[in-house]
Amino acid sequence: AADLWEVSRRRGADEYKDAEIFFKKTFMTHGLHNLLDVVQKRLSGKGGDPVLQIQTPFGGGKTHALIAMYHRTAEWKASPVVIVGTSLSPDTTLWGELERQLSGKIEKFKEKVSPGKENLRNLLEAHQPVVLLMDEVLEYATKASGISVGSSDLAAQTIAFMQEVTEAIATLEKVSCVITLPASILEHYDEGAEKLYQQLQKVSGRVEKIYTPVEENEIAKIIRQRLFSSIRIEEAKETISQFADYAEKEDVLPSGTPRSEYRNRFLESFPFLPEVIDVLYHRWGSFHTFQRTRGVLRLLSLVVHSLKDKNNPYISLADFDLGNQEIRQELLKHIGPEFNSVIGADITDVEAGSTKVNKLLGKAYQGLNIGTRTATSIFLYSFSGGQEHGTSLLDIKRSATTMDNPSPLVVEAIEQLKSKLFYLQSRGDRYFFSNQANLNRILLNNIENVKDEDVKAMENELIRQSIKSQRMRTYIWEEKSENIVDSENLKLVVLQKENKPLMNHILKNKGQTPRVYRNTLFFIYPSESERSGFSTAVKRKLALENIQKDKHLSLNEDQQKEVKGELKKLDSLMTESVRRMYRMVALPEKDGFKEKDLGIPTYGIAPGIDEDVYEQLRMDGEIIEKIAPLVIKEKYLTGKDYVHTSQLYQSSLKTPGETRPYNETVFEKGIAEGILNGLFGLGEYVEDEVKCIYFKESATLSFSEKEILIKKEICEEQKRPSKSPGEYEPHPEKGAEPVKDKGDDEGKGVDGEKIRQMCLKFNVPRGQVSGIMGIMNLLQSKFNLMEIELRMRDGEISKQDIEDKIEETFRQLGLDFRMNGD
Repeated sequence: AADLWEVSRRRGADEYKDAEIFFKKTFMTHGLHNLLDVVQKRLSGKGGDPVLQIQTPFGGGKTHALIAMYHRTAEWKASPVVIVGTSLSPDTTLWGELERQLSGKIEKFKEKVSPGKENLRNLLEAHQPVVLLMDEVLEYATKASGISVGSSDLAAQTIAFMQEVTEAIATLEKVSCVITLPASILEHYDEGAEKLYQQLQKVSGRVEKIYTPVEENEIAKIIRQRLFSSIRIEEAKETISQFADYAEKEDVLPSGTPRSEYRNRFLESFPFLPEVIDVLYHRWGSFHTFQRTRGVLRLLSLVVHSLKDKNNPYISLADFDLGNQEIRQELLKHIGPEFNSVIGADITDVEAGSTKVNKLLGKAYQGLNIGTRTATSIFLYSFSGGQEHGTSLLDIKRSATTMDNPSPLVVEAIEQLKSKLFYLQSRGDRYFFSNQANLNRILLNNIENVKDEDVKAMENELIRQSIKSQRMRTYIWEEKSENIVDSENLKLVVLQKENKPLMNHILKNKGQTPRVYRNTLFFIYPSESERSGFSTAVKRKLALENIQKDKHLSLNEDQQKEVKGELKKLDSLMTESVRRMYRMVALPEKDGFKEKDLGIPTYGIAPGIDEDVYEQLRMDGEIIEKIAPLVIKEKYLTGKDYVHTSQLYQSSLKTPGETRPYNETVFEKGIAEGILNGLFGLGEYVEDEVKCIYFKESATLSFSEKEILIKKEICEEQKRPSKSPGEYEPHPEKGAEPVKDKGDDEGKGVDGEKIRQMCLKFNVPRGQVSGIMGIMNLLQSKFNLMEIELRMRDGEISKQDIEDKIEETFRQLGLDFRMNGD
C-alpha cells in the first residue's frame, strides 16, 4: 500500500521508495502530469497555485500523487516536508514537525500553540523552494481534539495553523502546499470529525485550488499498468474483436452502446471486461471500508493469480473464484461474515445449488460451469454502499457467458438457479443475493413440514370439489360395501388406489347380502405414475398457504405478490391435477373387470371426474341415453312371442357387461316409440295368456311383473276386428273421425259437462297397477297438478328397500315426499 511517510523515511517496497521503479509502474495520467507541472512552475517562481487540494473520483490515488511529487523534489531542487496525520502522534505539533524537517531541530516552535503566520512565513522563506505535502490531516486533527491547550485544544490550534500556513505560503513565490482530505463524509469517524472536516475545508478553501490527478476513464489503464508488466496489444485486439463480434451476434452489448464504443472501452481495460472495473469502482468502491485504488488492486491481483494456470482469453466477473478464501475474505470484510454461508450454500460448496445447475444444462456445456459463472456474476453485482443493488439479465449474460456457448444458455441457467438457490432474490427484472433466505428457501422448509395426512385430506377435498354431476351417485374412498346402495341408479366408487379384491367384494356384496344391481357400479382409481407430481403440487400449495398465514415471516411486497400469484396459479391447476391422476376406470364384465384409461385432460379444461367418466362411457357405448325400437325388437323379441318389460330393464342393471341405460326412461321411450310405430305391442301376461293392450298407439309403461312386450304378429292378430257376415267396415284414413255410437252425447253439449277438479279414491288389486297407468297418464294430460297419496297395509317392506329403492328414486326424480310408517 502506498504510504508517503514510509517513502519519506526511505522504507517500504521498492516500487514506492525507488523513484525509477515507481515512475515505471505509474501510469502518467493527464491530471497527474498537469499537477506536477503546476507544482514545478510554482517552485521555479513562475506563478502557479500556492495551495492545492487533491481529489480523486475513484477515492484513491491521492497518496500516489503525493509520492510522485516527493520523488520529483530532487529534480526540482526543493526541500520536501512530509506531514502524514496517521503517522504523527498528537505529542508532536504540525508546526514543530515543519520546523524539524526544514531546520533539523525544533527550537522556535516548541509550544502547543500555533506560532502565527509571520513566524511560519519566515521559516518557509528561509528554506524555499519548499514543497509541503500534507496527507490525512483530518486524522491528526481528530486525535488532537483530545489534547487540552489552555481553554482550547490542540485540534483548534491545528485549524488555526492550517489557516496561518496557507496564508503565509500564498505570500511566497517558491513554496507549494499540497493537501489531501477525505472524499466524502463516509470516511469520517464521528460528528466531531465531521465538524473538523468542515473547518479544514473552509480554512484551506480560502486559498486552495482543487486538482484531480485521475479521471474516471483512466482508472482501467492505471490498474492494468500496476498489475501487468506488459500487454500484447495485437493479441488483445484480436480477442477483443472476437468478443465484440460474438456480443453483437448474441445481442449482449450494453443497451445503447455501439459496438465500436464498447470495443474501445474493452481495449483500455483489457484483459478485464469493462464491467469488472465498473462494478468494483461504482458498486464496491462506494463502501466506506473499501479503499478504492488499493482495494481494487489487491482484489484483482488475487483474481489474476488464481487464473495464472488457466488459458482464459479475458477476465470477467464470472471468473472471480469465490471458493478462493483470500478473494472471498476481501469481499466479506465489506458486506459482513454472514455472507460466507450464502456463498457456500448457493455457489461454491459441492452440493451448492449452482453446482447442481452446472450438471442440468446438458453434457455439452457442463465443463463451462455456466451455473456457477451466472451465480458469481449476480453476486458481484449485488452489493453497493449506495442504493444500487442487483442487475439485469443483459448484464448477467454478458459477464457469465463465454464465446464457446450461446448466451441464451445463461437465461436457462437463471431459471434453474431461481428454483435451486436459497439466497438468490429477484425484484422486477433485477437479480441479486441477500443474506435472508428467499421465498424458495422458505417454501422448501414449509414443504418439508407438510404431513402426509395433510396431503391426503387435500386430495379428498379436491376429489369432492371435482364431483360436479348428479348423473351418478359417487362414493369417495368408501371401502365398506354396506354403505354403497344396491339400487337401479348408476354409481361411481372412487378408490384411493387400485384394489381388485376390494372391487370384487363391493361388486358382489352389500354388507352381508349379495348385491343385485351389479352392472350399475363403476370404479375409478389413480394412475400411480401421476402420484409424485400430484403430491408435489399439493405440498407446494399447502406450504404456500402456510406462508401466507404466517404473520412472523417478514415477506416484502414482491414476495407477498409472488405467493399470491403462485397460489392463484396452483388453485386453477388443482382440479386438473386431481383429474390427471384419477383416470383409471374399471367397469364390471361377465368374468371380471374391463379397464379404461381416461387419458390426460386437455390443458385448461377440467371437467368433473364423474362427468368425465360418464361421458367416456357414453361415447364407448357402455352407457346409453337412447335405445332404438328396432334394437329392442331384435335383441329381446327375436325367436320369442313376448318378454317381460321388467326383465329386459332389470337384466341390463343386474348382469355385468350388459349395456346400461342411464335410467328407466331410456327403455320407456324406446319401447313407447316401438309400440307407436307398430314394431311390437304392449300388454299383460295373465293366467298364462298373452293379452295385447297397446299397439300402434301411445302407451305408458309401468315395468310391472305382468307387463310384457309382445311381438308384432300377435298384436296384429288380437287387434284385428271381428265382422258379421256381409258387414263392411272401411279402413279409417289418417285423421278420420272415429264412429260414435248413437246416443253418446244425447242430452249434452258438444264437449259435455266440464269438471274443474276431481278426487279419486280406490283400492288397487295386486297385479293391477299397470292397468290404471293409462288413466293416470290421461289425467296428468288434463290437469296441471296431480297429487298422489298412497296407503299400504297388510304386508311389510325392509328399511333397506325403502332407502335404496324408494327414497333413492324420489331423489333422482327431484320429487319432494313425506313418509310415515310403523
